Amino acid sequence: HMIESGGGLVQAGGSLRLSCATSGGMFDRYTLAWFRQAPGKEREFVSCIDWSGGSRYYSDSVKDRFTVSRDNAKETVYLQMNSLKPEDTAVYYCAAGWVMARATMSSTDFGSWGRGTQVTVSA
Repeated sequence: HMIESGGGLVQAGGSLRLSCATSGGMFDRYTLAWFRQAPGKEREFVSCIDWSGGSRYYSDSVKDRFTVSRDNAKETVYLQMNSLKPEDTAVYYCAAGWVMARATMSSTDFGSWGRGTQVTVSA
């Protein structure tokens, strides 16, 4: 069970922090990821973080602007998004999976998903 929050409308150059609260146990053993899907486009990988938080990966489009983190005690994963651009507009989803974190991940790597939160960046 995963629930995203923190989405909204922001001007270009602004920031948002997404949160994804989970339940169901064994949170600290999962790789967690963020994906996004813009209208008319396929769902794309944004970022992932391994169980320890020691390995983090980002897509080229968000590298150096977004930061993923996790709090295993709170069973929550975060995505800090800075310097937002209109092309970041999408529904953002968190996901969990029994998979090794790596630089490029597929949606098929993850078995648990949230319902998504809308992020809209105006020009």
